[in-house]
Amino acid sequence: MPSEAGRAQGAVSSASRLENALRAKDDLKLVAYMMAGHPNKRRSIEVGKRLAGSGIAALEIGIPHSDPLADGSVIQHAGQVALEHGMTVSGALGVAQAVAAEGVPVVLMTYINPVLSYDPRRFAAEASQAGVAGVIVPDLPIEEAEPVTGWFRAAALETIFMVAPTTPPDRITSICSHSSGFVYCVTVTGITGARKELPEGMPELLREVRKRTQLPVAAGFGISRPEHMKSLRGGADAAVVGSAIVEAIERGGDAVALVKELLKACR
Repeated sequence: MPSEAGRAQGAVSSASRLENALRAKDDLKLVAYMMAGHPNKRRSIEVGKRLAGSGIAALEIGIPHSDPLADGSVIQHAGQVALEHGMTVSGALGVAQAVAAEGVPVVLMTYINPVLSYDPRRFAAEASQAGVAGVIVPDLPIEEAEPVTGWFRAAALETIFMVAPTTPPDRITSICSHSSGFVYCVTVTGITGARKELPEGMPELLREVRKRTQLPVAAGFGISRPEHMKSLRGGADAAVVGSAIVEAIERGGDAVALVKELLKACR
């Protein structure tokens, strides 16, 4: 298991890249999401590279999993399609490497079982070699995060944890202390998926998180419209948009056009 000094050194070495990319001044930053291997590996690399050059602050790449607890129907379907086309953890790391070469910070969104099956040390080392900036594991609670997140940090990967609307204040503090890169605020109690309106309590949650961390704060789950972006300006540093982008890819539409429309609302 890596030492505390090793973990600290790993966190410091990559912190500025992801933090600086997401730290808002006047404009809200946009983090786009795509599923590795959806609709197939070649196409996902093409779309990822186009998204990387669209003006987004970072790109979140999902690793398909057969039991995606935090994902709604759109992303679940995309993951199933990717798995049916042979996408694996190794293949997803290859997609991430191809896209990270474009210069945008790449964050992997995965679940703990694929990481454990692959071997956490191997996963961390290969993700780092691929140029990945950070990892989100929504079903890994902070109480059980070690030694996995220790290996991540030793490989200079940021460890991003999630805060939900139901998270009590003392736990928000703990989650913030375990996070690096940014803190992910989930807008709803539930799964991913585009929604018409954001919850009324979102500004209060963002304020509570900001009291407890100097890291950038990103809001995600359900964000899909320009009016959502406008409502988050001044409250969050960044917004994560996933299902709306994945749905556009599924339809064969122009996901980059959607992203550019959302970016206009960020400014």
